[in-house]
Amino acid sequence: MCTVCGCGEPNEHKHEHSHGHHYGHGEAGAHVAGMEQSRLVSIEQDILSKNNRYADANRRYFNHNGVLCLNLVSSPGAGKTTLLSKTIAAIKNEVPVSVIEGDQQTDLDAARIREAGSKAVQINTGKGCHLDAHMIGHAIDDLKPASGSALFIENVGNLVCPAAFDLGEAAKVVILSVTEGSDKPLKYPDMFHAANLMIINKTDLLPYVDFDLDACCDFARRINPGIKILKLSATTGEGMDGWLNWIKANCEIARTGGYSQEQSS
Repeated sequence: MCTVCGCGEPNEHKHEHSHGHHYGHGEAGAHVAGMEQSRLVSIEQDILSKNNRYADANRRYFNHNGVLCLNLVSSPGAGKTTLLSKTIAAIKNEVPVSVIEGDQQTDLDAARIREAGSKAVQINTGKGCHLDAHMIGHAIDDLKPASGSALFIENVGNLVCPAAFDLGEAAKVVILSVTEGSDKPLKYPDMFHAANLMIINKTDLLPYVDFDLDACCDFARRINPGIKILKLSATTGEGMDGWLNWIKANCEIARTGGYSQEQSS
């Protein structure tokens, strides 16, 4: 059970009428047992408006200091930490890098990132399923990312809640691996709609798995026609140049203070 948003709240009940099992109907697009849709909408608006104020403060900090902030999101096991480690090793001599790591427990990923040569702060969310802008603000205070640097946020492995929370980032980057289903963009549309870039990782495994690359790209573009797509293998390095060049190009934009909320959405 998620104690932040209430999804999955235990709900044992018996009734005689029948209904379907799609709980995404109604103005809230979600279901919490015993709570009206209007109340759900009100709670969501309160939470997100407060989060957005913190996100705006983060964005002002990034723009003022020319920092490119990227929010990496995925399911668990898509290869975010490996991708980050290889990215840091490849660009750390050209672009200063720092990382905010999000996990429910442990600082194992932050340790891997420090071994790769980057400063890192670990945020443990406990039973929480996402990072919010207030958490990021405190992490920035500790990290103090250098002017003109790249700051990566490795969000908690989850394709649902992180879609709704603006952290002040320049872009959300959603990472999908070929060991997952190619229909994930259709199953989790909010995340693919919110993302600016989709990375399909672990392409070295394509000969061994049943993953339809073209269908996955088509599904993502049905949800978000403007989404950019890169295909790579962080393990072998195939396709990494496209990702590294994308980061460097966006660092140049960030150094001009050029990211507004509209540009990052």
